[in-house]
Amino acid sequence: MKSAVETLNPTRVRLTVEVPFEELKDSLDAAYKKINQQVTVKGFRKGKIPARVIDQRFGRGAVLEEAVNDALPKFYTEAVNEAELNVLGQPEVDITELKDGETLNFTAEVDIRPAIEIPDYSGIEVEVDAVEVSEEDVEKAVSDLRERFASTSPVERAADDSDVVTIDLEAKVDGEVLEDGVASGVSYTIGSGELLDGIDDAVKGLEAGGEATFTSELKGGSAAGKEAEVTVKVTQVAARELPELDDEFAQLASEFDTLDELKADSRKRLENMKQYDQATQAQERVLEKLLELVEVPVPEKLLEDEINTRKHNLEHHQLGQMGLDLAKYLEIQGKTEEEFDAETKEAAVKGIKTQFVLDELVKQEKLNVNQEELTEHLMRRAASSGMSPDQFAQAVVEGGQVPLLVGEVARGKALAVVVEKAVVKDTNGEVIDLDDEDDVEQVTETVEAAEGTADEAAEEKSEG
Repeated sequence: MKSAVETLNPTRVRLTVEVPFEELKDSLDAAYKKINQQVTVKGFRKGKIPARVIDQRFGRGAVLEEAVNDALPKFYTEAVNEAELNVLGQPEVDITELKDGETLNFTAEVDIRPAIEIPDYSGIEVEVDAVEVSEEDVEKAVSDLRERFASTSPVERAADDSDVVTIDLEAKVDGEVLEDGVASGVSYTIGSGELLDGIDDAVKGLEAGGEATFTSELKGGSAAGKEAEVTVKVTQVAARELPELDDEFAQLASEFDTLDELKADSRKRLENMKQYDQATQAQERVLEKLLELVEVPVPEKLLEDEINTRKHNLEHHQLGQMGLDLAKYLEIQGKTEEEFDAETKEAAVKGIKTQFVLDELVKQEKLNVNQEELTEHLMRRAASSGMSPDQFAQAVVEGGQVPLLVGEVARGKALAVVVEKAVVKDTNGEVIDLDDEDDVEQVTETVEAAEGTADEAAEEKSEG
């Protein structure tokens, strides 16, 4: 076999392959054997029909077609390996010549990973938000905790803001009561915004036994998106009572003995959260700077496939779970379809560039992924997919996705190397040392967000 490579553009090549006919012998033998098992010829036992009889009865062309279909993948793979190409996707194969007993010639056009040169990235500088926790932040955290421990007690008065009302609901569209538009004994906190638009104004001022009707757009169910006439009846009004903010509350709501200790712990938790957010922000901005430094051609077919995948996942997974279609989603977002398409393409380009650049860095820095790192990553992905670690691991192995997970962790480690060499300052001008925060999983999550690959394994499992 002889092969040659022609570069069509930085991301696509054409392989020209010439195969001497004798190298098709194994595939020809396999073709005769396969046809032998499929046909019956009077006077011959099944599987014992001579090749010349098969040629006479069914045509040599049928045998050659079967043999070529069997041989092409093998010779294509040999040509790819010989040229040391890093191919993407399936090739477009064209048989240019097939002479029985002489030769098989074919071409294969295929996308390849572009050659990427990583420049010196040690001079990258980025600015991130400073970690600042105000007294107001602490007070809000304690107040939110206090809300969780609120109690309610029935009152004989009109409902007002923050009261908890028990209500019965009935929704009509075009004068007809919806089958799924009736609910009884619903508990609702006035002002929470958890039910229908307009319900707060309808129930405020009503006492137990009071009733009101209002118009609202339904958010879900069989008539989602339609205007409905909703009748609400209040069966109980209950006032929320918040516990006193004192040491007794601290003991009730936490492991601390005093309110001051609880507040100090809240401050520390908020600082840790903001430090985590700061580290993530640094990773994202360093990645953006890195991508600006590197010229990355993007294969057209790969980009097209990535855009289609992102649209499919949005429409059939994310929006489907919320009971929305793309048109409604765009209306809520205030975007045109053209704007959505442009944003999707931009995100897809960034995702592909991120993978290419970080994969090249993995090779350049000779980074490896150990079993502990892979296991930790698998556990997190399992948790985000809603599957048990064992179920997720089985799905990953059966789907042949272990190399994908290894690649995700490796790219996270590559970004961590770049972040470590970058100069990160906060908005106060202070240099931030991110060594402690840069654990592999956090950086891997940042890479996944940029690539748009999170939860793909779970989505593929749900489609399987």
